[in-house]
Amino acid sequence: MGGKVLPEASHPAPPAPIDLGRVEDGAVRFENWRGDADRPEPSPPALLPPERRVGFALVGLGRLTLGQILPAFSQCKKARPVALVSGTPDKARAVAAQYGIPDRSVFSYGEIGRLADESAVSAVYIVTPNALHRDHVVAAAKAGKHVLCEKPMANTSAEAREMVAACDAAGIKLMIAYRCQYEKYNREAIRLVRSGELGRVSLIEATNTQVQGSPEQWRMKSGLAGGGALPDIGLYCLNGARAMLGEEPVEVFARAWSPAGDPRYAEVEETIAFMLRFPSGAMANCAAGYGAHESKDLRLRLERGWIELADAFAYQGQRLRIAHRDGTRESLDEKKLGMANQFTLEIDHFAECILHDRRPRTPGEEGVQDHMVMEAIYHSAREGGPVALDPVTGLDAFRGPALED
Repeated sequence: MGGKVLPEASHPAPPAPIDLGRVEDGAVRFENWRGDADRPEPSPPALLPPERRVGFALVGLGRLTLGQILPAFSQCKKARPVALVSGTPDKARAVAAQYGIPDRSVFSYGEIGRLADESAVSAVYIVTPNALHRDHVVAAAKAGKHVLCEKPMANTSAEAREMVAACDAAGIKLMIAYRCQYEKYNREAIRLVRSGELGRVSLIEATNTQVQGSPEQWRMKSGLAGGGALPDIGLYCLNGARAMLGEEPVEVFARAWSPAGDPRYAEVEETIAFMLRFPSGAMANCAAGYGAHESKDLRLRLERGWIELADAFAYQGQRLRIAHRDGTRESLDEKKLGMANQFTLEIDHFAECILHDRRPRTPGEEGVQDHMVMEAIYHSAREGGPVALDPVTGLDAFRGPALED
């Protein structure tokens, strides 16, 4: 039949060092086993022991907390949920049982102050309707707990400033949960823009749309939401453009629209489109709406190429494509970075800041600035003309230190 097809069986040998790995600084590391043609396998996650992880109290047990945030803790290396705060006792008890949180660590909203006596709780994550953020953040600050607060930071810039002042006075950290600034593909797009590899940014296009349902939900109530599509999903376009460039807009121009007679939009806008002009000359055309099929994309047009980030603002599914000249040809590359839970990344970043006394990348001042710009956008939409903003010098003026890879 021919030559030997399979090697002869040999006696088992003890595992080689490449298979056993080694321990470095309490973490297990393996030598890369893959050939040069393939990407190296990442190191195994290095988790802090449970008792050393930062304990979080979750304030608010709505869809986002139960569907995204609490499940994300299962992948956290430096944080764990240890307490719940809710206005619905039966729901809180059911969730506590699912996550092994004792009944004594379940509190009502009026009991946030009691967290001061909970040594296991180092931080709180505020996930309540926007209008409640200020009161809940102030209460957590008085209890001496560090605060991670969902976006938008509040209903107004005045409320946001109160939150920053309360946390400063208490000597605790305040971070706003801009998850996209921690997501891998958004970060790579920022790196490409800031590197100058493709030249200066000329135009940014950012879109975030979805079709909204029942008018009874809190997002359709201006008193609770502070607005409609703009603070809910348009904020991703605004914050994304600011984060990509590191600059602050000097002028905005906007238009808003709602269908007449639709009860969903009796108090908030359905659709808003706005333009941002930046000091470098870059323009951002942004649109957000509750009346169009889901689309969450970001595109940047630069001197020597373009960057397209599909599903830029979604929880998952990001795709990053880059077009540029390659000699006499046009090259279109796609970067595959692997997926990581955005909520896990932001939670672990805040835990790291607490453990090592660092300023978060997206502190309260970042949220205040977005409110200042959103207020200018609404003013422009009402008055029908452009609105100038006070110039801000320097890059990343409202952000903390750059993230480490």
